[in-house]
Amino acid sequence: MDKLREECGIVAVSLKASIEAAELAYFALNGLQHRGQQSAGVAVCHDGIMSCYKDMGLVTEVLDEKILTLLKGEMALGHVKYGPAKESFQNYAQPLIINYRNGSLATAFNGALINGNKLRERMEDNGVIFSTKSDCEVIAALIARHDKNDITGAVKKTMQEIKGGYALCIMNHNCIIGARDPLGIRPLALGKIDGGYTLASESCAFDMMEGEFIRDIKPGEIVIIDAEKVISDESLVSKDNGAAFNSAMCSFEYVYFARPDSTIDGLNVYDVRENAGRTLAAECPVNADIVIGVPDSGTPAAIGYSLGSGIPYRPGLIKNKYVGRIFIQPTVAQREIGIRIKLNPIDSLVEGKSVVLVDDSIVRGITMRKIITSLRHAGAKEVHLRISSPPIRNRCYFGVDTTDVKNFIATSRPVEEIRQELDADSLAFISLDGLVKSLGGPDCGSGYCTGCFSGEYPMEIE
Repeated sequence: MDKLREECGIVAVSLKASIEAAELAYFALNGLQHRGQQSAGVAVCHDGIMSCYKDMGLVTEVLDEKILTLLKGEMALGHVKYGPAKESFQNYAQPLIINYRNGSLATAFNGALINGNKLRERMEDNGVIFSTKSDCEVIAALIARHDKNDITGAVKKTMQEIKGGYALCIMNHNCIIGARDPLGIRPLALGKIDGGYTLASESCAFDMMEGEFIRDIKPGEIVIIDAEKVISDESLVSKDNGAAFNSAMCSFEYVYFARPDSTIDGLNVYDVRENAGRTLAAECPVNADIVIGVPDSGTPAAIGYSLGSGIPYRPGLIKNKYVGRIFIQPTVAQREIGIRIKLNPIDSLVEGKSVVLVDDSIVRGITMRKIITSLRHAGAKEVHLRISSPPIRNRCYFGVDTTDVKNFIATSRPVEEIRQELDADSLAFISLDGLVKSLGGPDCGSGYCTGCFSGEYPMEIE
């Protein structure tokens, strides 16, 4: 793994006069594929009866034409997932369907709970049996226990028990419910489609369905959706300090996770990344001939650096889009070969040049070291590395896979030592203040979680 991995992406669709909700969910999940490539699934509800298909693999591999033909319903709940190796099995794929006294319940979850284990142990002491260690199953069990013929009330009581960063979608026999954690750490948005409404982790999913972005779900808000209306419950939305709501949105969503064509909490992701590049140029200038970005996620920041510094931008690295994902190759040697195949410099652009190489982040540094080596082999005179996020030194507790943070290149090393390890002529990271400035600064109306950079988290970690 040489990039941080998001846990998953979710979509929910409710239609008024059609049973093609699964087809729309399929298109939306393709738009959210960057949020998880381990598994995919869709659950549907038709005339109160639920069915689901999910498996390991990409959306196009799991949900083929034959499967979609069988998944008919006026409501659909879809999910793509990335998870640690211990969850690389079909029973961890979502959506999760449970049957209980009030019927069937489908749940899809993005994020992580910091008290999930305690809640699971408490319910196990009371006789509840679980088939996985997933937080999604804990949440589904809590909703089922609290549901006294009031699904919205059950979701609200569950949210008052769970702690963490999450976006949640639930489907029962007559509605879809969406909820976002009280600090809004994980994103969730509301959209309008032809004949109904939809929820998704990112607004880009609505474009895939030819829909319309309406707004972001507020931190702590619960929305109840059927095909004809949307009802909002804001009883858990914070009113502290007279603000409309308080939040701690994950800053890394803007740095890397989200697609650049998405808008989250009023901020366009591409604009944030370009702003970060401009800020990086002001904070960490260097004399150079060209600026190049590591495609695709480093490109907007590289363009911003070029605009901020006046150094010309050139597409000096070509990405082979038909190569499999590097991080799943089983050995280091195979991963290194994969890096050479996936990213290749244009010799004529870099030969004899002093190059500013811009990327969004460094995790282990394996890929970056190989990229710098390839640029030198292509004739680059100097390689000055600039990173549009601060060094990642701490664990994320809210849904990002940082289980091997001790192996991250910046965990316990000073910048100069990292530079030497990567064989760059110079290395600089954007400051934490600079990143916040790129996000709109302290007056933008909401805060951000920067725990993976600063070690300071928006809630107490038990």
